[in-house]
Amino acid sequence: MKKNIFGMVTLLSVLALAACGSNGGGTDSSDGSNSATETEDVSSFPTSVTNDADAVDGGTLDVAVVMDTQFQGLFQTEFYQDAYDAQFMSPSNESLFLTDADFKIVDGGAANLEIDQDNNTATITLRDNLTWSDGEDVTADDVIFSYEVIGNKDYTGVRYDSNFTNIVGMEDYHDGKSDTISGITKESDKVVTIEYKQVHPGMLQAGGGVWASALPKHTFDGIAIKDMESSDPVRKTPVVFGPYVMSNIVAGESVEYTPNEYYYGGAPKLDKLSFKAVPSASIVEGLNAKQYDIALSMPTDTYPTYKDTDGYQILGRPEQAYTYIGFKLGTWDSEANKVVTNPDAKMADKSLRQAMGYALDNDAVGSRFYNGLRTNATTLIPPVFGTLHDTEVEGYTYNIDKANQLLDDAGYEDVDGDGMREDKDGEKLTINFASMSGGETAQPLADYYIQQWNEIGLDVQYTTGRLIDFQAFYDKLENDDPEIDVYQGAWGTGSDPSPSGLYGATAAYNYTRFSSDENTKLLEAIDSTDSFDDTKRKEAFDAWQEYAFDEAFVIPTLYRNEVLPISDRVKDFDWAYDVDHNPWATVSLTAESR
Repeated sequence: MKKNIFGMVTLLSVLALAACGSNGGGTDSSDGSNSATETEDVSSFPTSVTNDADAVDGGTLDVAVVMDTQFQGLFQTEFYQDAYDAQFMSPSNESLFLTDADFKIVDGGAANLEIDQDNNTATITLRDNLTWSDGEDVTADDVIFSYEVIGNKDYTGVRYDSNFTNIVGMEDYHDGKSDTISGITKESDKVVTIEYKQVHPGMLQAGGGVWASALPKHTFDGIAIKDMESSDPVRKTPVVFGPYVMSNIVAGESVEYTPNEYYYGGAPKLDKLSFKAVPSASIVEGLNAKQYDIALSMPTDTYPTYKDTDGYQILGRPEQAYTYIGFKLGTWDSEANKVVTNPDAKMADKSLRQAMGYALDNDAVGSRFYNGLRTNATTLIPPVFGTLHDTEVEGYTYNIDKANQLLDDAGYEDVDGDGMREDKDGEKLTINFASMSGGETAQPLADYYIQQWNEIGLDVQYTTGRLIDFQAFYDKLENDDPEIDVYQGAWGTGSDPSPSGLYGATAAYNYTRFSSDENTKLLEAIDSTDSFDDTKRKEAFDAWQEYAFDEAFVIPTLYRNEVLPISDRVKDFDWAYDVDHNPWATVSLTAESR
């Protein structure tokens, strides 16, 4: 019997599709490598802490979130955008739904979900003892309010996509033709039924089609939807139903938490949690000085420098994430809420994109620079999703001859003899590349990519002339900065393998702005009723992965594993994906100090 407490992994999955930072994004000592002397196998790492000592009463747990920027501080699920805010939200914000080891929604969380294929409905039933951290009951009105905020034309976030337009009446509500969403019905104070144009198997997954958050309606009374993102209930005093509540927020720097006395999963064991943003350059020194109990988002490129730190265990697991090279191929139409692909974009020729993929040796990058904790990526569905990952796709493995041949055949020739290729019209071709700053290896890895592209005769230059801060980087992507032709990014996929939320024609997260009738058709097949059949679903996933490989609008570069240094005084913390409880609710300490 699963405990009626919600797992952290599901929080991060429902807070899905988060943009990842650049910690551990690069390479180097003098020759582009770090001091790695061995290759690690993440499958040999434990996923839960080992500590048989008795717990002390209360205490403060100090957590570092390793990041080379300030966090945005958007602390409601409807508004957050990146993995850093998701880390800071993990002790306080929970999804409505509990999931199993396959990331599928099961009963026993804050709410239960029932999908009715015959009637195209989803029914959300809240547990009776679910209470906001200010003592108010979580009700059906709070569930509906979340949909009303995201669906409103004045909503400033990025969650409004095909999962919402699939709801009956949502588009009329969004367009101002209706004051309510006709497909959403309040059955009682604890039950909401949502009618969809079509239900699909992704709805059985966390983050896969049924929005899994509630928003405390009473705390936003009098606040216009257009002003919510900057309001106190989002940035300063978020009301939540997780085990801890944010009690002190220092904008961009730190968050302190105290126990949520109303938490449905039982009283948390600590007096306080303290989360602090810590630069990657100083985190190892901080661990050596015993300043932190846990280090989240720990860089893997510097793993040899902290793997044997006295007083810490190292947990490890595959990451629901991948790093990729993206190509800017159009713009976002905010009025129509869809991407507009430009057939004349600089990077429109897929042979050019493919050649840039074959110029990179990501096997060597993963082994030499990340100690095996990152590996060459082949498709846009990571292996963490099991059989849905297509093992038949070889991906863009290092092949300079093939890269050159592709460019030759496509008409990119060195016309003036300077060693750099001109475009197909014989005009100068300069490709602007954007990548994030942060960590010891971000610069050397970006330099390596440019070096490899230069080797096949492509003149690639840094956008702005240098690496870009995390927040500014994603701001440029979201706003389709014309100075970006190619960029290196990373995605946290969440627990729903469907790629529609990242690469669909109506997905705001589709930063490449690539769309085509065939892409839409293949994505729709993944999310179709037919895909309730496991065989057909596998076929649909395979077909899209083959297509995405060929079109190369995005080229996956590295699958990622993550590690978690954790103090020997920490007890009852489980980092596994099949965890059946929220580790922040159960974590305790066995000593007063580290």
